[in-house]
Amino acid sequence: MELYLDTADVIAVKRLSRILPLQGVTTNPSIVAKEGKSLWEVLPALRDALGGHGKLFAQVMASDAEQMVAEALLLSQRIPGLVVKIPVTSEGLAAIKKLKGLTIPTLGTAVYGAGQGLLAALAGAEYVAPYVNRLDAQGGDGIATVRELQTLLSLHAPQSKVLAASFKTPRQAIECLLTGCQSITLPVDVAEQLLDTPAVKSAVEKFDTDWRQAFSSLSIN
Repeated sequence: MELYLDTADVIAVKRLSRILPLQGVTTNPSIVAKEGKSLWEVLPALRDALGGHGKLFAQVMASDAEQMVAEALLLSQRIPGLVVKIPVTSEGLAAIKKLKGLTIPTLGTAVYGAGQGLLAALAGAEYVAPYVNRLDAQGGDGIATVRELQTLLSLHAPQSKVLAASFKTPRQAIECLLTGCQSITLPVDVAEQLLDTPAVKSAVEKFDTDWRQAFSSLSIN
């Protein structure tokens, strides 16, 4: 599987990339805007935070296919190896098809249905990103959508991967992985919840206390 952080927080990426087996970082316009810095400043800084390697994802802002392709070309020229995020609208599908012919990797984003995601994959998207928690918030079933999409891709577009996004809890992420989802991207707070389990901290503190009482130190020497 592939694990990504969904953030533009360079400090958080530096901190968590030391710990987690990250394949890269995903961003979107809202995430970048929250940082208040230029995209051209944020993306190189994120790559540096990853140690100079790992995939980066950034989204176009245009709404028509021609401009989406132009923005994707600019992103690819300025940030080599970038995966371009394209919303899966009618115009987005046309842009994904065009970019496939130009060998520019894309991710079909803002996916709210398995059929929509399949169309993105068939158009040439390397990744397809269903919005798990947003589906739940709208009365849908995010996990069920991921399961259906994963099955559809396995049957009809095995060259594409589900990259599930929009999580509020670690449990949502685990359930996505249990469906066979090949990639997930986690907000920083959800990644930290996976790492920070109170019961683990309590167990380690008990080990420390027992060892210190027996040997008057915390060393094994």
